[in-house]
Amino acid sequence: MLEACVFATILCGFFGTLFKKNLVMKIISMDVMSTGVIAFYVLIASRDGLFTPIFSNTNRGDYADPVPQAVILTAIVIGFSIQALMLVGVMKLARDNPTLETSEIEQNNAP
Repeated sequence: MLEACVFATILCGFFGTLFKKNLVMKIISMDVMSTGVIAFYVLIASRDGLFTPIFSNTNRGDYADPVPQAVILTAIVIGFSIQALMLVGVMKLARDNPTLETSEIEQNNAP
C-alpha cells in the first residue's frame, strides 16, 4: 500500500510537470516528483532486522548499509539547489514578461 502511495506521488509530479502551463507550478510539480523518488528509494532501502553501523562491544548481526543514506542526503541537497536555480530563472523571465504561462512567453519571444 505504501509503495502505491509513493508511486502515485511520483505520477502526480510527472503529470503536473507535463500538463501545467505556469512555470512556478511546473517547478513545484518537479519538487513533488523528486520527493516521491526519494521516498521510493528510502522505502526500497529500508529492511527489517538491520542495525545501524555504530561501534559497540556487542555483536548485533547484520548492519544496514550507510551509503544509501549518503546518496539520499546528496539528492536532497542537489534537488534544493536545482529548484532554487530554476526559481531564479523564472524570476528573470517574469521581469521581461507580464505572465508566467509558457504559451504566452513563447508567443512574446517568437521572431
